[in-house]
Amino acid sequence: MPSRPAAVASLIGEGSKRTAMKRTLEEHAQRFDKQAPEYDSSKSEEYKATVSLVVGHADPDTDDVVLDLGTGTGAIALALAEDADEVVGRDISEGMLEEARMKAADRGLDNVQFGEGRFREPNAPEDVDIVTSNFAMHHLSDAEKRDAIALLCDLGADTVVLGDVMFFGAPDPDEPFYSPEVDDPATVGVLADAFTDAGFVLTAVEQVHEQVGVLVAQRHEIA
Repeated sequence: MPSRPAAVASLIGEGSKRTAMKRTLEEHAQRFDKQAPEYDSSKSEEYKATVSLVVGHADPDTDDVVLDLGTGTGAIALALAEDADEVVGRDISEGMLEEARMKAADRGLDNVQFGEGRFREPNAPEDVDIVTSNFAMHHLSDAEKRDAIALLCDLGADTVVLGDVMFFGAPDPDEPFYSPEVDDPATVGVLADAFTDAGFVLTAVEQVHEQVGVLVAQRHEIA
């Protein structure tokens, strides 16, 4: 079985027993449709740091195709489009996708396209080299996260970069970095196990905040 970095070994937790999201996809989509016009201006420094880390770790070559799931207003996708051959952004919120399309047009980027997609049905291109996702998977239950990671790892990409709300330790109940009524973050250990079970190895674990981090997973090649 592929191994994980020592830093992750002590972070394994039981995780949530919930098997479904706290809100439906339609409810999440409607919520983000409303937030879309002001979404970029409302982001925290931790969010911005996570975006930078995801972009830096993805680091596409000029012939790479990138799938960005939960693309939102395109922060990750647009940054990666500067270097990648093609970037495909997918989201459940048409309002967020419209913001992303407008930004792409403003920047004159013609190698990035945005459309509807979700973790269970990503509507991915046939060939994908890198998968990214930032601040999206925490809406899923832990069981759904495991299924989503398995699906992402089965798309053919060699690299998956996940930035999200995740627990590096016991979260401070008085200062949660998420909305408990709609969000369901996992421990780093739950996410690490999901990647390992899918045949990937964690090559980097970045802690931005005790409740925010970035995981980089590479396909495990058996000699």
